Amino acid sequence: MSAQPQTTYIHGSHESVLRSHKWRTVANSAAYLIPHLKPGLKVLDVGCGPGTISVDIASYVPGGHVTGLEYDPAIVEHARAHAAERGAADVAFVQGDAHALPFADSTFDVVHAHQVLQHIAEPVRALREMRRVARPGGVVAAREADWAAFTWFPDTPGLGEWHALAQRVNRAYGGEPHAGRRVKAWARAAGFDAARISCSAATWCFSTPEEREWWGGRMAERIATAGFTKGAVELGASAEDLERLSQAWRTWIQEEDGWFVLLHGEIICQV
Repeated sequence: MSAQPQTTYIHGSHESVLRSHKWRTVANSAAYLIPHLKPGLKVLDVGCGPGTISVDIASYVPGGHVTGLEYDPAIVEHARAHAAERGAADVAFVQGDAHALPFADSTFDVVHAHQVLQHIAEPVRALREMRRVARPGGVVAAREADWAAFTWFPDTPGLGEWHALAQRVNRAYGGEPHAGRRVKAWARAAGFDAARISCSAATWCFSTPEEREWWGGRMAERIATAGFTKGAVELGASAEDLERLSQAWRTWIQEEDGWFVLLHGEIICQV
């Protein structure tokens, strides 16, 4: 096997990042997967982060089992703590890399990844691994944002600059910010039959005062304190630039007509 590719999550593991990830559930982040979740299934959640989706999936597969895999061992501990708080005995979390999953062939009925492929060095390799550990008759599912399709109102000064810089940072770390439109192509390159790939799309929309405060506040914090900062500075951004972009988000939060939408591409691949 070739050398292990580098995996770098540009947003890091700052508390502002974890708070946004903890908001994610099956209903708001993986609704397209619900028809494929049945009692008794074994599920792998690749790149599970703090484990909220993994634990929620368990409620859809009573009598089954969910394994969450996360690259950062510190985040694995967050996920285990969340499962313990929820009393989820049928969920386990392990440290590992999506490029080389530490499981035997044909282990899981469902293999799922949410917002993972856009951040890793070799998304096709990861999908091959997801296919390998899925049993015949099972499914591989992935949902990825497409940054070029993000849209917002009003055109608050600084948000366009933030949007362009964030995409440059993602690519500098080897990621692909336009992953949503590529998931089908990546799946085909990974060996899935095009006739057995189902595609869909979904959005997150933040518009109420509470939603603007939550989303805009997380974005403002990420710019100022998360792992994103290092990449932005390496690309030439100054501390003053980052503070200005962070302030742009705080300004947007106060806009009564404020509206931000993220588009996601989704695939269900029959194995």
